[in-house]
Amino acid sequence: MLRVAVVGSGPSGVYTAQALVEQDRVPDVHVHVLDRLPCPYGLVRYGVAPDHEKIKSLQNSLRTVLEHERITFLGNVEVGGDGIPSERIGELYQAVVYCVGAATDRGLAIPGEDLPGSCSATEFVSWYSAHPDAAANSFALQARSVVVIGVGNVAVDVARILARSAEELRPTDVPHRALGALAGSRVREVHMAGRRGPSQARFTTKELRELGALPRARVVVDKAELALDPAYIDPSPRSAPALSSPPNALPLTAAARRNVEVLRGWAAAGATGAGAEGDPLRTIHLRFFLRPVELLERDGRVAGVRFARTVPDGSGGVRDAGTYEDIDAQLVLRAVGYRGLPLPGLPFDPARGTVPHLAGRVLRDGVPSPGEYVAGWIKRGPTGVIGSNRSCAKETVTSLLDDATLLAGRPSAPDPVAALRAWGLRPVEWDGWLSIEQAEAVLGRSLGRGPVKIPDWAGLLSAADGGDRGGP
Repeated sequence: MLRVAVVGSGPSGVYTAQALVEQDRVPDVHVHVLDRLPCPYGLVRYGVAPDHEKIKSLQNSLRTVLEHERITFLGNVEVGGDGIPSERIGELYQAVVYCVGAATDRGLAIPGEDLPGSCSATEFVSWYSAHPDAAANSFALQARSVVVIGVGNVAVDVARILARSAEELRPTDVPHRALGALAGSRVREVHMAGRRGPSQARFTTKELRELGALPRARVVVDKAELALDPAYIDPSPRSAPALSSPPNALPLTAAARRNVEVLRGWAAAGATGAGAEGDPLRTIHLRFFLRPVELLERDGRVAGVRFARTVPDGSGGVRDAGTYEDIDAQLVLRAVGYRGLPLPGLPFDPARGTVPHLAGRVLRDGVPSPGEYVAGWIKRGPTGVIGSNRSCAKETVTSLLDDATLLAGRPSAPDPVAALRAWGLRPVEWDGWLSIEQAEAVLGRSLGRGPVKIPDWAGLLSAADGGDRGGP
């Protein structure tokens, strides 16, 4: 028997566990999937927007993996930080694969970033996704104007949720308090801004198009601003810039070309969207070639964002144009990327925000460390989509299996769960998670809704024990 711990139950962790039990090179591998939270699925549960039901349905396939007879889910087990040191976990298992993701957001490093009313998109997403760490967060949404800095899918998610009505979100699992705040929202303007042009935006076309289909909102783009991007003027596919192409034109990927075509259609139509007829409830402004340089203050809070105007530099980047624009905002949400955090006991590359590795093997002073592996964002950085974690996990598992003879000689605990309990932990096993699911269904029925997430630690742990199901 080979005992392996996988730390993290998001897609990368679950795909790692799946690859371990479905391979045939080492026939008797048993996997414990540990997670700091009482609930599995990681960013699929706590990062995918509540109105993206198709993506959230991925939980069904992750569930099938975690119900495998040689996989055990153990929630409420923190490794590192205030929990069990990584070296002690290594005493219980012959191998440990860390799939802890990228747990924090990137900052802007500009004046005013710490003002009240300036938050990370991660905090906002955690709030409307009922992450228990966000239970103390409060977004009253009394701002009339919101600036979202970033032009990736997270920025689009945040803008879309801000532009939806509470009735649109009521059928989802958004927590009840967040639904109440969204019902009382005074937001009327959402400005999503990026420092480069539309052809370099990181959102997917599907997400972009969703903005134009919102029933209570309209999308506004500035044709003159978009035209600063040479690729916007000529979005035709090409392997190299044609002689007839505008100056600085660069080849477009198919995804970028589709994005540009959507924006061209909106620019030609003027203010557009399903809510354009009559008075839409909210307006989403898509802005480009704006680099944030300062958050403006009034009465001790955020009052707006000062942007430096940028223009293409001819090499795929931008340079400042020497002019500035201020946008009023009472709430600023930054969505400029994620970043991994050091895990106590493991080496860490602060420049990349990842654990140094060789094909998934953790490197200590450049040498592979027996029994220690990484997969997912903590291995490769916050890149790719959910499906990218499959190939990443398979590479790591291949390295682990290549080391199987060495690992088999390492000691492991006969009963790791008993050892965790002896150390004072209260692991939430699969039955406990099913009790949480049942409690969330009961909570939803009491509110006249479908299942509603329990948003706090006390409620989740009580539900896992079969006790009080928690409040809204």
